Order: sequence, then C-alpha cells, then structure tokens
Amino acid sequence: MTEDLKQTLSLKAAYDFGAAHGLEREVNEIRDMVIEWDLSYTSSLRRGYIVELFQRSGLLDEFNREKWPFGNTAGGQRKMQRYLRIKQKYEDFVAGRAPASESALDQEAAVDADEALEFALEEHLRDFLARNLDRIEPGLRLHSAEGHSGIEYPVDAGRIDLLAIDRSGKYVVFELKLSKGRNKALGQLLYYMGWVDEHLGNGSCRGFIIASEITEELRIAVSRVPGVGLAKYKMSFVIEPVLQPDRGALRSGA
Repeated sequence: MTEDLKQTLSLKAAYDFGAAHGLEREVNEIRDMVIEWDLSYTSSLRRGYIVELFQRSGLLDEFNREKWPFGNTAGGQRKMQRYLRIKQKYEDFVAGRAPASESALDQEAAVDADEALEFALEEHLRDFLARNLDRIEPGLRLHSAEGHSGIEYPVDAGRIDLLAIDRSGKYVVFELKLSKGRNKALGQLLYYMGWVDEHLGNGSCRGFIIASEITEELRIAVSRVPGVGLAKYKMSFVIEPVLQPDRGALRSGA
C-alpha cells in the first residue's frame, strides 16, 4: 500500500467496518447517495459523512485504531476536518446557503499538499532517529515488545513518535516537531510519559522534544519539568547521481 493510500480514509474499509458494527443501513445510504453538485470532491464528501457517522456513533477512535491508523495522527486529524468542511459546504449548497465553488477547497487542497510534504519529512526524520538513537544519547535503543515497535507506538489517545529504552532499562519518549517546538508539544509529551508510567511502569520515564527550532518560551517551560529534555535537528539533502545522460548523444540529436 502506498503512503498516499495509507493517509486517505478508505471508503471500502469504512463501509465494511460500519456494517460490522450495526450501521449497515447508514453506510449504504452514504455509499449510494446521489450527490447534487458539479464539484470534484465526491469521495471526500462521502468520507465527511462517514467521519460524522462514526463520531456520532462513538466508533471513530475504534475505526482509526483498527482500519486507519493515520487518522490518529495530527495529519489524519487535519484530513478528517477537511472531509467535514466539504460535507458542510455541500449541505450549504443543497440548502441554498452558499454557491458551489472550488476556490476555497482548492486552497485547502494546496494546504493539504504542504501538510503532506511536512508529514513525509517528519516521517523521514522519525525513521532516521529510530536508526540513530545513540546520536541523541549513548545506549538508547528502540523499544520492541508484544508485536509493537517503538515507532508510532499506540496509546489510548494517539501514538508516541518514538519509544526507546536507555542503558538502565528506563523508557524514553520522543515527541518530534518538524517546525518550531510549540508549547503544546510539552503537554502532549507529558501525557505520553504519564501513560507509559501507568501502563508499562518500570519506573519514571524521561522524555525529549525534538524540533528544528526551540522557542524561548518552550525552553523556560521545560526547565521547570524534571525528566524532559530538548534537542534541535538540522536537515540536509545530498544528491547522488545514478545515471548520467550521454552528452555525445545529446549533441548529435540522437
């Protein structure tokens, strides 16, 4: 499965999941609904109705855990909000409250593309750090147990970017931010650390926030929290030629 497909809510999976949880009539109505506009967001519109249905039925978190893990990431949350905005725009159009226009949605799509690139880069950063934890602290290794690796480790309300173990056997939680480390990252990290202490409980764990920039506000906040560290990363790209064109052929017009 390609990364793009992983990041898109699967309607087939949603229909099957809904039917298996007593919502067969509702998901069939969404699948078979006649869409009365000329815009090109028909599949995303259906996804909006699916998200709303699963939210209303208290099944959205379960669906994400079982069928669409990306939905529990920040990128997945943004996608679901976009699906819901498309649904609202359609309902406004049908009710005569607003004209059908792709301009605003096209702008959102451009933002989505930027966010998809940011997500891909953050994923590369995560995978690089998972392979090079000793660059952060000697002796760190990736956690692995019970069928879960320490990459995107699932918890009750989200996923830990990286879960590692230090040389003394204590857990270390990593929260990664591609952009500036924001203060809310600290609250998210502390929740993950508390969850690890409560559920994996081998003593007090530590945590790191890793970002391209660390704000002074975040540094001050973290200075008051024991067991939490900060780190900055720098990203660079290397171009490695694989096959050079034949310059002679180009000159001769071949």
